[in-house]
Amino acid sequence: MSAAQLQHPALRSWPVSQRDALPLVLWTSDEIAKAVGGQASAAFQCAGVEIDSRDVRNGDLFFALQGDAMDGHRFIDKAFENGAAAAVVDRAVPYPHILVEDTTAALHALAAAARVRSKAVRIGVTGSVGKTGVKEAIFAALDRCSFGATHRSVRSYNNHVGVPLSLTRMPARSRYGIFEMGMNHAGEISGLTTQVKPHVAVITTIAPAHIENLGSMEAIADAKAEIFEGLETGGVAVLPADSDYFSQLRERAEALGAKVVSFGRSASADVRLLDTIPSANGGSLVTADMGDTRVCFTVAEPGEHWIANSLAVMAAVRAAGGDLGAAGLALAEMGGLKGRGARHQIAAPGGKALLIDESYNANPASMRATLRQLGQTPATRRVAVLGSMKELGDFAPKFHAQLAEPLAEAKVDYVILVGEEMRALARHLGKGGAGALAGGLSFAHCDDPAEAIAALDGYGLTAGDAVLVKGSNSIGLGRLVAHFTSRETGRED
Repeated sequence: MSAAQLQHPALRSWPVSQRDALPLVLWTSDEIAKAVGGQASAAFQCAGVEIDSRDVRNGDLFFALQGDAMDGHRFIDKAFENGAAAAVVDRAVPYPHILVEDTTAALHALAAAARVRSKAVRIGVTGSVGKTGVKEAIFAALDRCSFGATHRSVRSYNNHVGVPLSLTRMPARSRYGIFEMGMNHAGEISGLTTQVKPHVAVITTIAPAHIENLGSMEAIADAKAEIFEGLETGGVAVLPADSDYFSQLRERAEALGAKVVSFGRSASADVRLLDTIPSANGGSLVTADMGDTRVCFTVAEPGEHWIANSLAVMAAVRAAGGDLGAAGLALAEMGGLKGRGARHQIAAPGGKALLIDESYNANPASMRATLRQLGQTPATRRVAVLGSMKELGDFAPKFHAQLAEPLAEAKVDYVILVGEEMRALARHLGKGGAGALAGGLSFAHCDDPAEAIAALDGYGLTAGDAVLVKGSNSIGLGRLVAHFTSRETGRED
């Protein structure tokens, strides 16, 4: 660029901030070695961080983690074949590396360094239902208003490995960082939130997920409330006002010094639903009162649960200092995630059938919500393929049998039940006659996804049918989705 060009008024007035002095590269060997207390074998730079050699791409830093049954050092060669720039190891290897005593401790140390060096506003998201979708929606909203300077945990990287990994991947120039936090037992979120130290903590809802390990709904609420323990001073807790456990969550948040912002239909909610009507694309047009202003926006995702989710998103975006207009646009453009609401148009005799992919996760609350959504979906016939809900312990037979009511309310024509736990629902439905739901609606019970595929093929989908596929991930209904979407002719986003 010439000297004359540099004198152009628009260039001279371009705003300069402290962020402009931050590095563009994710990590250098010197930064990593200092952060983890290790020794660098050579100088290098990294563009990403990975813990699975199969996911490594050019320029990544590979952490050779050790677990009870696996040693990442066995995959060093594979990581570098895939393009790794360097590795963090606990023994010398013939590649660029950082030598440390404990690679897992090094991952946590690098995560802490990433958090400290960035001025990003950090948002933590947890809840029994909807946390991944809400995390993605908050990301879309803030990424839009920050012009790409927003980071988030990908997939469901929400455990003791995924959270620190997500932190290490946060660029120094990030303006916002959104991190999902999950748990199976009490105490797990406590460890995650103290790593993230969020400025905003969101709880989507409380439902009987993991009740096998926690024993009661109150205990689940307590476990989710652990997210407040890591809140930065003056942080904001975004809570579901319509939850039966709102008071319990609010008391815990306030005891830890958080400012509480509630969302929902309740008259006392800080972000309150005023009105909602169906939109042309199958979603909803939402009007909400945010105290000092009212906002009207479209939610592309169908279902009443997404109306509540959108209020949580708006509350979190405002608490983080984001732009509500950008948030509204992001919600209007969001499409379903793989395994969490993605909609596929699949080939069927006479035209197309709709397949709704909710195969990644399931608990009683999310089952009811998605069945209600299926019931509101225009269709010639409605089919539900339901896999077992895991981690319900002694409550499992009761919660599975209780799905009979939402199935009837959704006017489902055919039900395929998959997995051992679904036998309780099959027995309950069978009381109305062999293979018949109340009102003459048919069902079948299958042991595995292969049998479910055969059952759905045998049923014979036709144009205009709508199929909901939902179950816990371990049931493997993603195989059924893959089988039928291999004949996909289009996709609804």
